[in-house]
Amino acid sequence: MTQTFQVEGMTCNHCAQTVTDAVSALKGVEGVTVDLKKGEVHVNGAGNVKEIKEAIEEEGYIVK
Repeated sequence: MTQTFQVEGMTCNHCAQTVTDAVSALKGVEGVTVDLKKGEVHVNGAGNVKEIKEAIEEEGYIVK
């Protein structure tokens, strides 16, 4: 299963890596892909939506 999140504030590869690392650490997450141009984070696996949003927001980004 893939979940897609619209995320504001990601501007560079460092941002993408920060979000990837934060979300990848969550239970049930099997993979994370960040599309900087579209402002999207794609999460593969059975991660909890609330936990994923919180992990992204804790890094300073806004989940729409």
